[in-house]
Amino acid sequence: MEKGRVLLAITGFHPRRWHELLAAEREVVSEPDSLTDPSITYAVVWKQRPNLLSTLPNLRAIFSVGAGVDHILADPTIPDVPIVKVVADNLTQHMTEYVVWRVMDHHRQGMLYHAQQKKKIWHEPPQRPAGDIAVGIMGMGNLGRAAAAALLSLGFKVNGWARGEKVVDGVSTFAGESGLVPFLNATDILVVLLPLTPATQGILNYGLLKELRRRNGLGGAVLINAGRGRLQKDADILRALDDGTLKEASLDVFEVEPLPKTSPLWGHPKVFVTPHAAATSDPNHLVPPMLDQMDAFERGEPLRNLVNRKEGY
Repeated sequence: MEKGRVLLAITGFHPRRWHELLAAEREVVSEPDSLTDPSITYAVVWKQRPNLLSTLPNLRAIFSVGAGVDHILADPTIPDVPIVKVVADNLTQHMTEYVVWRVMDHHRQGMLYHAQQKKKIWHEPPQRPAGDIAVGIMGMGNLGRAAAAALLSLGFKVNGWARGEKVVDGVSTFAGESGLVPFLNATDILVVLLPLTPATQGILNYGLLKELRRRNGLGGAVLINAGRGRLQKDADILRALDDGTLKEASLDVFEVEPLPKTSPLWGHPKVFVTPHAAATSDPNHLVPPMLDQMDAFERGEPLRNLVNRKEGY
């Protein structure tokens, strides 16, 4: 199979380094020569322009530069070729670090101590051991399983919820619609790592948050969303924080990004905000596996980490 050109179509990331690394082994272009450019065989994309890929006759595969693929599937003209998800040790490590950091900060009462420091208050509140706290992870793919293993090693109880049945060592797993409320009822700190699909959009609403367990050493339920912004309803999270349904929240993603300066989440005393930085896509770690997959595919080997279009991830 002859090597063709790679179309690099990304927004929200600076393309220079992606281009340099891909161009070390492949010819790379940022625009097709024509609507039906026959020389393009692969596309590396993030929020590509609608209709950009639909008429390329020799396109063999599409590679996402981020963990999510909803930005690709949002274009109804996407051609029927394989879509490859990012699975990289670097990305998984970054997300695991973020989850552990935020779980530990809430568990060890970081927001309380920060507020006390501002007021010069010297007070040590009671601290429960990690084993008294159940962390529930929504989304038990590669990222969820890695985060679960790290939290288990720290002594937390870990629950996991996914659309289908999963078996994960040390984790109490729940599945599907019937398992969602029991999962939430057994969870003190909710960590969300779900993909964005029609079924998950808006899932983090007030009704769901009301089901979280609040009889725990934290003094209330906690939400950590490092998945996708449109999983959540920002207004519902604010309502839950203000009426005590939630004690605190760490939010890395939002319905609208960048988070508007007018959003009350910026200054809310119970909210920790990060700018979609939990697991930034690093081309130095992500491009080599893409190139390896292209080479292997041309040798007749199957592509790995493919998106199930019916499921949306």
